[in-house]
Amino acid sequence: MPEPLKIQRGEDRVVATLSRPEVRNAIDQDTIDRLHELCGELEREPRTLILTGSDGVFASGADIAQLRQRRAADARRGINTRAFTRVRNLPMPVIAAIDGYALGGGAELAYAADIRIGTPSLEIGNPETGLGIIAAAGATWRLPEIVGEARAAEMLLTGRILDADTAVDWGLVSSLYEPADLLAAAHAIADRIARNDPLATRHTKTALLAPRAAHPEIELELQAQLFESPEKERRMTAFLERKKR
Repeated sequence: MPEPLKIQRGEDRVVATLSRPEVRNAIDQDTIDRLHELCGELEREPRTLILTGSDGVFASGADIAQLRQRRAADARRGINTRAFTRVRNLPMPVIAAIDGYALGGGAELAYAADIRIGTPSLEIGNPETGLGIIAAAGATWRLPEIVGEARAAEMLLTGRILDADTAVDWGLVSSLYEPADLLAAAHAIADRIARNDPLATRHTKTALLAPRAAHPEIELELQAQLFESPEKERRMTAFLERKKR
């Protein structure tokens, strides 16, 4: 069987490409299984993750043929939800490089990323209510955090699909690139991340994901750990020496 998630591994990053072009990269059980395997690897060996899709599509949604067969017990298992939560909680940043459709479960996978960039052909949203279900793999709580409650409600209750310019205006993606430049742009972001202290990056992500009630104490504790770090001493010393020169 063709591999639904193609992996390229580097020293400081991993590129995972959704690759089921015959169904516009619809997310099936095999894709979810591969995502869990990849998350296990990145939990053990933290690196930046770049998520993208093949053939001009990020992911057209969950695999409807499989979804139609699922019943209440399957919903309660949270098949996609558990995988996307692991993606969201990875120690290092996740970058979603989105070309073309990111719909339904594909949109929810993108919402789980820390950074989202796209192309002018981007179309993103959640049409689930038109199929008799809800967006239950993260959209109902992640999307309001990204675009605000009013806009999230409009998207989820009407099934509105955003075009690229609207997605940028609403803060759902941060910037747009031509399709030929999209992956290079994602790598450029990963390069900037790689130049920083990995532990400081991980602690920043931890603080970003913490609930409001955990602040400011969580920043103070994470900063306390970094204040004792040899890397902080090395980087600040190098900065001061450069400034003297």
